[in-house]
Amino acid sequence: MTYVCNPVNINYRYQFNADPRRHGEIQICREAADPSMIFYKGKYYIFASMTLGVWVSEDMAVWENHRLPDSLPLYDYAPDVRVMGDYVYFCASKRDENCDRYRTKDILNGAYEKIPGNFPFWDPNLFIDDDGRIYFYWGCSNMTPIYGCELDPETMLPVGEKVSLIHGNPSKNGYERVGENNSLLPATDEEIEEKFKGFLKHQGLTEDMVPENTKPLIKGMFSNKPYIEGAWMDKHDGKYYLQYAFAGTQYNTYGDGVYVSDAPLGPFTLAENNPYSYNPGGFFPGAGHGSTMEDKNGNFWHTATMRISVNHDFERRVGIWPAGFDEDGELFCNQRYADWPMEIKNMKQDPWKKPDWYILSYKKKTFCSSSLSDCPCENAADENVQTMWCPQTSSADEWLMIDLGKEYDVYAIQVNFGDHKLDIPVPGKIQGTSQARYIDETTYTTGWKLEGSCGGKDFFTIADKTSAETDLTHDLIVIDNGHKMRYVRISNMHVPYSQIPAISGLRVFGIGDGATPDKAKFAVSRLSDIDMTVSIEPHADTVGHMILWGSSPEKLYHSRMVMGDEAIAEPIRIGALVSGRDYYVRVDSFNESGITEGIVQFCH
Repeated sequence: MTYVCNPVNINYRYQFNADPRRHGEIQICREAADPSMIFYKGKYYIFASMTLGVWVSEDMAVWENHRLPDSLPLYDYAPDVRVMGDYVYFCASKRDENCDRYRTKDILNGAYEKIPGNFPFWDPNLFIDDDGRIYFYWGCSNMTPIYGCELDPETMLPVGEKVSLIHGNPSKNGYERVGENNSLLPATDEEIEEKFKGFLKHQGLTEDMVPENTKPLIKGMFSNKPYIEGAWMDKHDGKYYLQYAFAGTQYNTYGDGVYVSDAPLGPFTLAENNPYSYNPGGFFPGAGHGSTMEDKNGNFWHTATMRISVNHDFERRVGIWPAGFDEDGELFCNQRYADWPMEIKNMKQDPWKKPDWYILSYKKKTFCSSSLSDCPCENAADENVQTMWCPQTSSADEWLMIDLGKEYDVYAIQVNFGDHKLDIPVPGKIQGTSQARYIDETTYTTGWKLEGSCGGKDFFTIADKTSAETDLTHDLIVIDNGHKMRYVRISNMHVPYSQIPAISGLRVFGIGDGATPDKAKFAVSRLSDIDMTVSIEPHADTVGHMILWGSSPEKLYHSRMVMGDEAIAEPIRIGALVSGRDYYVRVDSFNESGITEGIVQFCH
């Protein structure tokens, strides 16, 4: 059996960002985002921003990172890739320069033929219709829409005028609002103009000194309006599904919506199932700016951007989830247990299959050799990727241990490394037009030893990667047939740049031998046309809850995981509703032994 656990288990490259918002201060983080995933000549490929390469897999479980030629715009964001005939077409984003395209018949070895472009664009997406006509979609702004146009298949240049297709509408589409949990309201035009003028005065500028194409970008900084970006088109049963990202990549609510049309350039109507991809809870939230594809077995998958955003707003990773079209043609994505182990089969599979294993490590007792005052060891078991445990030194003698409280059948452990206050000289030349940076492509290694024990004294080896030649910061260890243990210990750690290791999650999965939780008792209240709250009564045998909602009891396609005390401290606000629509809500309970489905309630 083959299991994966989001985010994608690959080496994420370090970025040395000279962020102009920080007056040139270098910020260091790992990043990969905005994935385009395709199936080409028997293999799967993911092209993601700021990786300098392409990820390749034969089974969508094990991925390898391959360097791409420097002739491609590898320092530009949002690479778009599509298969057309025998060729793969590639392009990326520039705001102020014409964007070229490239095509090849051999992704890994090239050569790549350059096709000159004649206009700039951001967040591109190429689509080839069944009749051979080609369409192009682009846009990334909180002031302008997603555009589309037809392209000439020979020159790849626009045919006719561009068409406005998707505008942000956060007052109707609650999920588009920016902020954690869709919490911020857009500013008025008067407020934006006032802040814009204040900014110019502070910078010693007058309005006529600012280029016209720069003004919307500056004003957008003060708008609290959602970025509408990351277009991706799919066609299914004669319908066109134009997907787009919303809210903002640094928020837990970064996700993808979808509009539907009978024609590739519209008019488009907001689909009934929105947001299509939305993962605001759990250990590793975020599921925006992605792509949707069909695998060789007829399964659909959605890959998108997950957020950390501690060391930099663009500290991000890539996740993959089951997707599909229901009997009514609604595009859906299953993110109910979005960062738990998931089996991938080389066959047709159920996109709504429940997890085989459950989280065992949440809020369990932790022990360590030492810790920094702001990074205590309990952070490694709090199911929050933004917190971490750091020992006081980088010595191999440092260790971390989790006590599960009793023996469990453990089937998988995910070891997640973060980065804590890195201060490293830039190892190369800052470059790039979209956001100046240096991407470090040095081959580093991340190593550790993982052990288990039933009594806490005699430990057995689960995995020994002290001599690893890989740099996997979200590594999943699957234990064939499971193994009983109470204690899990990690030690002998070494990480890139000889830094002090930082573990954001030592996550243990398995099956308990106790009873599954009681059905959740909850109440739903509609706060506004785009907000509701879910109040859950506490009960002791529950580790967490999964709040589900949708357009009918059979279509609870949206979900948010809430853990422990978060679920009972106060009502959970869901700010992702669409105005004018009724909803059905269910709350499932889970613990170490299983999941108990709740009773559906109507929320109008």
